[in-house]
Amino acid sequence: MRDIARGGRAEPFRPRANSLEPWLDRLNAEWNGGCRNGAELWRRLRGAGFAGSLRVVTEWATRRRRDDAAAHPIRCPGPRALARLLTLARDRLTRAEAVIVATAERAVPQLAAARDAVDAFHRLIRGRDASGLETWLQTALSSPVGAFARGIAADRDAVSAAIALPWSNGQTEGQICRFKTLKRQMGGRANADLLRVRLLPMP
Repeated sequence: MRDIARGGRAEPFRPRANSLEPWLDRLNAEWNGGCRNGAELWRRLRGAGFAGSLRVVTEWATRRRRDDAAAHPIRCPGPRALARLLTLARDRLTRAEAVIVATAERAVPQLAAARDAVDAFHRLIRGRDASGLETWLQTALSSPVGAFARGIAADRDAVSAAIALPWSNGQTEGQICRFKTLKRQMGGRANADLLRVRLLPMP
């Protein structure tokens, strides 16, 4: 330490590193073979004749893990997260997310085609353009969202009416959902009188 303080040496841990140098090829081979635990690496080296300490090997494993993480900074998100990045969050992407999206679209062009088909369907709904439904179906049936398009085609009259008409059964569905929730909360005690008290406003 006196030599380091006086500027004679700049690498305080060099002696430790020297003890590993003859074993670096073996360490790299074990690491590339899937062994990423410092203690296990040390035990394997000890079995082969290594006389150094556990700490030397675990420090090497920590540095190697950091180097690997820095060399591969991009992790592919899960399917749901990637779908969100491609659709809902597309206008609010960070730099890292934009790189992920661009990489995914380049590697799997079908993702971009699926996104375009979904975007076109959203425009039909928001623009109440029922006349464009048939054109969209012709394109979407041969796209990666073909299964969804087939479901729409099987019920095209109802879908067309939902796009064009201002009415909605959302209120009805909401009341049904509320009714079922109350029934579950009451644990089998949901007779007609009690349900009426909980569902209807008090006079």
